[in-house]
Amino acid sequence: MVRLLCADRNPARDSPWPIADPFLQPPIFYEHKNSGFEILLACVNNAGDKKKKGIHVSNNEFINQRSTAIFLLFAALLTLAGCGGGGGGSTPTPPPVVVDPPTPAPTGPDFSEVDASFQAFIDERSDFDGISYVLVDAEGIMHQATFGDHTDDTVVLLASTSKVPAVMTLMALQEDANIDFSISEPVSTYLPYDGPYADRTVEQMVSNTSGIPGLRLLGGYGSPTGPTIEDFNHLCQYSAQPIFTFEACGQTLVQNELPTSQPAGSVYDYGGSQWQIAGVTASTVANATWNQLVDQYLGTPCGLEVFTFGNPWESPTSFTGSVDSLAGTANPNIEGGAITNMADYAKLLQVHLNGGFCGDTQVLSGDSIASMQVDRGGVVANNATPYGMGWWIQTELPGVLTDPGAFGAVSFIDVNRGIGGYMAIDEYGDEADSGAPPGFFIGQAIPAIQAAWDAAQ
Repeated sequence: MVRLLCADRNPARDSPWPIADPFLQPPIFYEHKNSGFEILLACVNNAGDKKKKGIHVSNNEFINQRSTAIFLLFAALLTLAGCGGGGGGSTPTPPPVVVDPPTPAPTGPDFSEVDASFQAFIDERSDFDGISYVLVDAEGIMHQATFGDHTDDTVVLLASTSKVPAVMTLMALQEDANIDFSISEPVSTYLPYDGPYADRTVEQMVSNTSGIPGLRLLGGYGSPTGPTIEDFNHLCQYSAQPIFTFEACGQTLVQNELPTSQPAGSVYDYGGSQWQIAGVTASTVANATWNQLVDQYLGTPCGLEVFTFGNPWESPTSFTGSVDSLAGTANPNIEGGAITNMADYAKLLQVHLNGGFCGDTQVLSGDSIASMQVDRGGVVANNATPYGMGWWIQTELPGVLTDPGAFGAVSFIDVNRGIGGYMAIDEYGDEADSGAPPGFFIGQAIPAIQAAWDAAQ
């Protein structure tokens, strides 16, 4: 038996007719094209009460069944099809039970324990108000976090964490087919003057093996108070005073030999004048300022927002976090004068993990990236120290290279895992223990990052 149920759409009635079956099929509507009548029918099961059958019209009245037998017959046929086409003893098929899909498991490494270690570090120290870090792989940023007063946009002084980007600029200049420049040639090849250090190469200078005394002899570089320009001597590279120009200071460094100088390639001696000479040589070859080179080879293709070089060393606490407060952009310090935010440095690190690309632009070849990682400092006769060009080679963390700075910033890449990271600190006063953040990051955070990465593989 086919049973038909028509809902009462007459608002004048006390209540609509009841629905006899909770598993009712959706109502079937039929409109007779000639009469304009609309038929509303629904199925009920055998246990339901027999209900009035009718035809719903636009004026909410019900017309006599006898006068609409043709419509009812046609409607019954429609209802049979809607109810599955079975006989009177058939039971409508219940709709499927809707079950919410399970929440997908998190993808990628879980760095929550690393975050907790950063929070604990900042909580335990009174000399730092904030800290932040970002992690990248070849595809982009995979995690970043800020603590204390840091935000994603915090801009910091990098100090020696400037070294890797400086070498990247030099390597890109070497790859420029329009420029005749090689890091393996003596700088005398490119400079219009000679001097005791003109026979050293840029490659030796940025691997700290040129024999030019490094930062260990900083106290013997010259007089920080002058009174003459000549008295400043090699300290001109750390001054933002307008009396010093980038090019003239570079000539001073090449032509004025320091005590305890050694033959090129004989000793590892970190930092100092050799880095400044390398930058001045590149600027001279390209007939451009250092920051123009940085912008041409890194800033523009990588879309860097704030990354640039200045000379904050006379008063680092004067830097407010604003690019406009960076002193000494006319005499930038190559080894330690850069500023950055997290996004900019993340892009630079990606270059070392994805074959040399910023977006679709290749800024460095794979050969140049690999060359920066080759140990040059660890193969000299005196004070051998594993060091590439810009990268410290961490022998206790296989595959890890780091670039720490005097203010506490650190960058790293792990070539075995294909990941990298950068940590920012912005306390520049003497009261801050600037060695604590790099010690924490290299000794504690990087192993934790590696463990989180390995657990997700």
